[in-house]
Amino acid sequence: MRHITFKLLVVLLMGLGNCSAQLSDLAKIDYTRLPKGGSEVGYDRLRGVFNYPIKINEDSYLLVGMDYSKISLSFDSSVTNFDIAAIEDFQLLDFNLGYTFKMKGDWRFGARFSTGYSSNLVRKLSVEDAVFAGDVVFINDKRKDSTVSKPYRLILGISYAENRGIPFPIPFISYYRKFHPNWSYKLGVPKANLQYHVSEKSRLKLIAELDGFTANIQGGLLVNENEIADKANMSITIAGLRYEYKFTKHLELYFNVSRILSSNAKLKDKDNNTVNSVKKNNIYYLKTGMRFKI
Repeated sequence: MRHITFKLLVVLLMGLGNCSAQLSDLAKIDYTRLPKGGSEVGYDRLRGVFNYPIKINEDSYLLVGMDYSKISLSFDSSVTNFDIAAIEDFQLLDFNLGYTFKMKGDWRFGARFSTGYSSNLVRKLSVEDAVFAGDVVFINDKRKDSTVSKPYRLILGISYAENRGIPFPIPFISYYRKFHPNWSYKLGVPKANLQYHVSEKSRLKLIAELDGFTANIQGGLLVNENEIADKANMSITIAGLRYEYKFTKHLELYFNVSRILSSNAKLKDKDNNTVNSVKKNNIYYLKTGMRFKI
């Protein structure tokens, strides 16, 4: 397992990601909350991830898994131009298949495909509920190379997921470098951070991330008396502080307290046109969880 480098594969937040789940997580459960505050909508998400690696040979692995989320939206009583009860709850489920192998030189290739559903599930599942995602990445990992004075890892690729808050392909870029015994940083999209390694067991991070989700509204939703919404979409950009504590080499607890820099909550039609925007003045983004990782 120590040779698997699927930490590169992220389903954007969202996985709010989907996300993205990081495929280095063999198991993970976390809870995210956006308090409503002065906004017209609040957000709660409970997420569970399970992955299982299958060794093909010394330098290649298959990874199979699943990623499930239950999302609850809480609307302000001032929202009266559509039936809020129809879109208070969404469920997202992805089945993942990943593959990685060592290339010539110092590079490794990784790819992942997933399919599942993202819907409010007020009826039976249909084709409209189905979602697909995929990632292709190339990794150059020098974090444990004794000949490198300042360990680094470079990941380049592209990522797409229908059930996240950004419904189009985005570049996946990640450059990690440890420039001091207690300091490191990661620059890229969709995540960046500056880390202070407090000890072998704990770290503090200043983070910046994207998050969100897109889900089907079964049967459509009447909005403004004459328009039909077929999708719910939320996208968020956050920045804040994250604390991580390792109980063992693989078991880790984490907690995020972040400020929302920008956010959108929209209802869209079949052509992806916005038919309604909910007032979003949420300030804080809170997340806590535990994961068992490679």
